[in-house]
Order: sequence, then structure tokens, then C-alpha cells
Amino acid sequence: MKETMMKLLSELLKDSKRSDRQLAKVLDVSQATVSRMRNRLVKDGLIRQFSVIPDAAKMGFELLAIITLKSKRNKNDAEKAILVRHVAKPNVIFASRAEGMGKNAVIVSIHKNYTDYSNFIEKLRFEAEGIIENYDTLLISLNGFIAKPFSLKHLAKLYEEYQEGLS
Repeated sequence: MKETMMKLLSELLKDSKRSDRQLAKVLDVSQATVSRMRNRLVKDGLIRQFSVIPDAAKMGFELLAIITLKSKRNKNDAEKAILVRHVAKPNVIFASRAEGMGKNAVIVSIHKNYTDYSNFIEKLRFEAEGIIENYDTLLISLNGFIAKPFSLKHLAKLYEEYQEGLS
């Protein structure tokens, strides 16, 4: 991928709200070039969506849950579909296969309070009975001390450092 396109991606990670005109000035290219490059990044799948990262605590959410689980690999697709339907719920913000600590899947979910989380986990255990062997949860208070808030601008800095290392 062209260096300028990757610089554009890095700039968008820092602040995707900036206009093509502002980005063109930073990248020292024309506004039309920025528009073409942005469209290409979307078409090629490097950008899946443009989204904001809100302050979840200010939105009324108190907990972030990281749930690691071990699902039974020999279960058929219909049974696994139950788990997939559960992770499609709006409060699940990430779900994937995983590996480590004896687990093979991870779910990251957000909850208004402990009762909301408890209802979520109970429903998961009920709906996925026989599919999930075991699970562990790490609960994070969104109102407590957060050393480094979630932001994709950190990824831009990491990429820039990586690129400098290649030079």
C-alpha cells in the first residue's frame, strides 16, 4: 500500500472528524486525492466503518466485562448458533475465537450496572448450556481509575513508530 494512503489511515485514526481539506493540508496532497484515497481504504477493507468512541460512563454504563470462555469444540453448528445469537446482542462490543489460559473464546460486553451484567451472564449460561464448559470474567468499573482510555489514536502512534523502525 502506498505510503501516503497509510499516512491518511494514521491521520484518520487520530481524528476521523477532520475534513478532506484539513487532511489534504496535513498530507500535502489535493483534497480530491484524499477523497480518492479514503474511498480506496474503504473499498479495500482497511476501513470498515467510521465511528465515534464515546465516554461509556457518561452514557450511563458502569461496567465493562471481559469474559473468557471455553466452548466445546465438538458441538454441532446448530448448538454453536445459540452462542453466536447471544454475542449478537447490542451490549456485546467484541467477540472472537481466542487462545490462552485454557480458553478458546472471548466476549467483551458493556453493562449499565452489575444487575445488568448478572442478567446477561445468567442468560448466556442458560442459553449456551452444554456448549460452554467454563468461563471467567474480569469486570472493569468505567467510573473508576482508567490509566489509558480506549482510543484508536494509540494505534496510529504505534503504526508511526513501526514505520520509523523500518526506515
